Amino acid sequence: MLQYEQKALDEAEHWQIKMIKRPSMFQRAAKNMQTKVNNKIPNQIHMMVTESIKKMIQTTIIGSNLTTKKREQLTISFEEKEKQVHKVIAQYKRTAALEGAGTGAGGLLLGAVDFPLLLSIKMKCLFDIASIYGYNIKNVEERVYILYIFHLAFCSDKHRDAIFHLLEKWDENKKDMKDVNWQTFQQEYRDYIDLVKMLQLIPGLGAVVGAYANYNLLDHLGEVAMNVYRLRLLKYEH
Repeated sequence: MLQYEQKALDEAEHWQIKMIKRPSMFQRAAKNMQTKVNNKIPNQIHMMVTESIKKMIQTTIIGSNLTTKKREQLTISFEEKEKQVHKVIAQYKRTAALEGAGTGAGGLLLGAVDFPLLLSIKMKCLFDIASIYGYNIKNVEERVYILYIFHLAFCSDKHRDAIFHLLEKWDENKKDMKDVNWQTFQQEYRDYIDLVKMLQLIPGLGAVVGAYANYNLLDHLGEVAMNVYRLRLLKYEH
């Protein structure tokens, strides 16, 4: 294994350890507060977000209109692929920040519209990252794999071990993985982002919160995707 690849693998393994650690007291307190806030959110908003997530999941599984450039990766080193991944993540962070600022400045209505738009940006980012690492996203198994990366990024701590185990044994499991539990998937995603995204609906704060939240959510998703693919390429399939 080359020096860069060994360094990337070490970083990914260290990241995995941090991801599966028990949440801190602060994180648990934040979760409790988030639950209380969720109970006060209008049901119409919850329903819209749920339906958006469900449709995105179904669209992703069947093929979708998330177009991704075909990339010639045969002669590109792992290090060069990761340089491309960093550039792609940076581009999507800027796009998400602009989208969040625009919808956040529009108050409740446009703030609610931000949920499906941001979800689409996140999925497109994952499709591009997978393609750069050399995986064929036309395959159903690879699209489902992307959904599990998304799920890992935005799930609660109690589900992380199971998702890591599933991804670690992907070659053994993928033939049976033609779908995901979308109910659990969308609920976990909502619980993860609801607190910060609801602040985006507050008049006067929406634009700033929207830009900041979207930027950081894409940054987090990009970090998760990079490290999952590092483990897959350098450890599980090496």
